[in-house]
Amino acid sequence: MVPNARFLLFFAAVGLSAQTNFFNGLPVTDAHNCYPYQGRWANRLDRALSFGFPVAIEQDLAWYVDHIVVSHTPQPTGMEPTLREHFFERVRPIVEKALRENKRDTWPIIVVHFDFKDNQPALLQAVWKLLGEYESWITTAPKGADPAVLAAFDPKPLLVLTEDSDAQEAVFFNEVAAGARLRVFGSAHSTPMKDNHLLATVPPERLLTAPPTNYRRWWNNSWYVVEQGGASRAGDWTPTDQDRLRSLVDYAHKLGYWIRFYTLDGFTQAENQGWDAGYNFGSIAAVRLRWQAARDARVNLIATDQYEQLGALVK
Repeated sequence: MVPNARFLLFFAAVGLSAQTNFFNGLPVTDAHNCYPYQGRWANRLDRALSFGFPVAIEQDLAWYVDHIVVSHTPQPTGMEPTLREHFFERVRPIVEKALRENKRDTWPIIVVHFDFKDNQPALLQAVWKLLGEYESWITTAPKGADPAVLAAFDPKPLLVLTEDSDAQEAVFFNEVAAGARLRVFGSAHSTPMKDNHLLATVPPERLLTAPPTNYRRWWNNSWYVVEQGGASRAGDWTPTDQDRLRSLVDYAHKLGYWIRFYTLDGFTQAENQGWDAGYNFGSIAAVRLRWQAARDARVNLIATDQYEQLGALVK
């Protein structure tokens, strides 16, 4: 199957089978923290857009005075770029070209993932309003009477995802009138655990107990659920680890969710470009084993800070 054929499968049917077919081909490279911070790393978005489509792009959001900024912290200084200018206007030529070409079997070409640094009402309402301005670009679905019924999508070049906050669901789903279009889709609630280091020992059915809804369509996971202690404490990649990964992916797909894992990096200190040590497997060789395993297990979204290397492997 060619990489984008899975998108055609997704839109060919309505309901659970359509939902599960959306990403169940090759995975999508997910560009983690794809924005500048501390006055540095301004080329991240350009890097993420450089190796082809589809691609996922994470934008962390905060509220500064009266507008949305892309920020690594919930206390922005005002030096951060706005979401409108940093993301939406940057991808305008790409989206408008896709709309002109009308190759709907390749849509969405960009999955934008919002990681909200806080959930204050002004920020959430402003994001909803901004998405309305760009709705002609965005994959939407109608809100029906029953949240358990997964409505068919109207495909567009962008797909917007957010995470599991109930405050976000209130604005992005509950307050939306029946029959209106949903512009953004949230992640599942995972069962909270007191000790993240034990997550890899918990059966998948205990981690995720509810089926998807019309709003909650994906399952977001740290690598702690795969290898005990996460990336920074991972040992050799083993057949047992592979089986664990496959069990999580298969369970998510059986329920009808897309599944994402974050964040899989492998770098030396000399190679570090503002990346988090907690996500570091220590070398490109070590993380490549996990990327290959995630690809082979049909993980839908694989997050990394090393966009180009994972993108090349996926392609």
